[in-house]
Amino acid sequence: MIKLSQSLRGVALGALLAASAVAVPAVASAQALFSAPERLVEGQVNFSSGERGRPVLPGGPVVASGRGFHPGQNVVLMYGQTPLSTGPITANAEGGFEARLTLPADAQPGNHPIVAVSQAPYNAVLANLKISPNVPLSNEAAYRVTNVQPTRGLYQTAYSAKRNAVFATSAVGRPPVRQSELLRLNADTLAVEARVTPAAAPGRTGRDGQPQDGGVFAVYGVGVDDAHDTVWVSNSRQNTVAVYRQSDLSLVRQFEPGTVNHARDVVIDEQDGKAYASATFEPEVVVFDTGALTVAKRIKIDSTVRGETFSAASVSYDREARRLYVASNSTNEIAVIDTRTDTVEHVFPVPGARGVIGVSHDPQTDRIFVAAQGTDNLVVLKGSDGSVVADTPVGAGALNVVFEPRSRRVFVSTFGAGTVTVADVDGRIVANLPAPPVANHVSTDGRGNIYAAVKSGWTNEGNDSVLRIRPAR
Repeated sequence: MIKLSQSLRGVALGALLAASAVAVPAVASAQALFSAPERLVEGQVNFSSGERGRPVLPGGPVVASGRGFHPGQNVVLMYGQTPLSTGPITANAEGGFEARLTLPADAQPGNHPIVAVSQAPYNAVLANLKISPNVPLSNEAAYRVTNVQPTRGLYQTAYSAKRNAVFATSAVGRPPVRQSELLRLNADTLAVEARVTPAAAPGRTGRDGQPQDGGVFAVYGVGVDDAHDTVWVSNSRQNTVAVYRQSDLSLVRQFEPGTVNHARDVVIDEQDGKAYASATFEPEVVVFDTGALTVAKRIKIDSTVRGETFSAASVSYDREARRLYVASNSTNEIAVIDTRTDTVEHVFPVPGARGVIGVSHDPQTDRIFVAAQGTDNLVVLKGSDGSVVADTPVGAGALNVVFEPRSRRVFVSTFGAGTVTVADVDGRIVANLPAPPVANHVSTDGRGNIYAAVKSGWTNEGNDSVLRIRPAR
C-alpha cells in the first residue's frame, strides 16, 4: 500500500496511492552529492486511467507505470518539491513498476509535470499527467439523435447535396488493414444504399524483413465533389488518395502510394475544381485537379515555431471565405491558405492548446474554431489576427470540430469523453450530447444536420455508429 504525502491534501494532486504492484520500503537515505550519474538506462513513466478506455478525470483512478529502471532501484514521484508518496517505489526484477492512485474530486484539469527521481544511480525523468475536464451532459432534449450501425471502424463522413447522401469511411485494425469500406447512406433514413471494399494494396515488408500481404487501400478521410459526381478518400496507410464514383462507388482513380504522406483529410473546392489533402507529419497540403485527376501543386507551410516543422492534420475549406484552414498537431498552429492563389496567408499560434488537430471557420464572424486533444479544449481565434476569443474545456480528447451555419453552432467530437459538445460562436457550451464510446469525427450538411462518426471503444467492440444530430425544433 502506497500513500501520498499528507502535505498534498491541500493541492490539486492530493490523493491516496491505493493497491500497488510494487513493494515500497522506507524512504531511502539521500544520495551523495554528484555521485556517478546514470549513463546507459533512462527510465520512462506514463500515466493512464485506472479504468480501461477512459480518460483520467478528477476523482478517478490513475495508474503510474514505469519501465527502463534498474531492478531494485528506488523511484520517488515528485509534484514540484513535494513527494507524492510517503516512501520510494522500488522497481521490480524487470526494471518496471506500477502504482495506482485515486485523484481527489477537486483535482484541477490540465497537464501536470511530474518528476520521477531515481537513486543509485541518480536520474530524473519528467512525465506528464493529464487530467481531463469532466464536462457533464446537458440540454440533450434540445436535439434529436438518430443512430445507425452500418459497419465497423468508422472514421469520417461527408454530405452530398446532389444525391442527398452521406458518405462514410471505415477501416479496422492496423496494417495490413484487410477490413475497410466506403459507404453511401441515405441522408433521410441513414439506410445503406451502396458499399464497396477498396482494392488490394501492394505487398509490404514486415518487421522481420519478410514480405507480407499489403491488405487493401483502406479509406479514412472523405470529401465529396458533386461537380464531378465523385468521392475522394485518403488512404493513410499507403500515403495516398483515391477517387470513387458516387453512383455505384466504382473506383475512378487510385493515386500511387507515396503521393500524400499519411494522407488524413481531403476537402473539395468545387468552384475551382481542386481537392486538398493534408500530409500528416509533413509541412504541406497537396492540391489536386479534380477534372484531370492529377497533382496540381504542393503548398508548403512554414511553422512560426523556431526549429519545429508544421505537421498538417485536419483541414477545413470555407467556400464563402475562399480559405483553407489547416491544423498542425506538432506545432499547435493554424495555417490560413487563400484558395484563389493557393498561398499561405497566415500561420497563427494557438495559445493554451496542445495537440491541435481539428479546425473549422465561420465566415460571418471570421472566427476560427480549433479542437486540441492534448488539452481537451475548444479554442476560438479571430481570423484577422489570431487573437484568442475563448478557451473552453469540452472533454477528453477533443478531436474534430465543425461549424454549422444554419444554427450557428460549433460541434466538437471528443475521442476520450465520448461526447459531442455544442458551443456558440463565443465558445460558450450550450449542450453536451452523448456519443459513446468514441466520438471520432463530425461533419455538417449545411442544413442544420450534424453527422458524427462514432468508433468502438475498448469494451464496446463492434459498437460503431453514424449519428445524425438535429435540433428538436
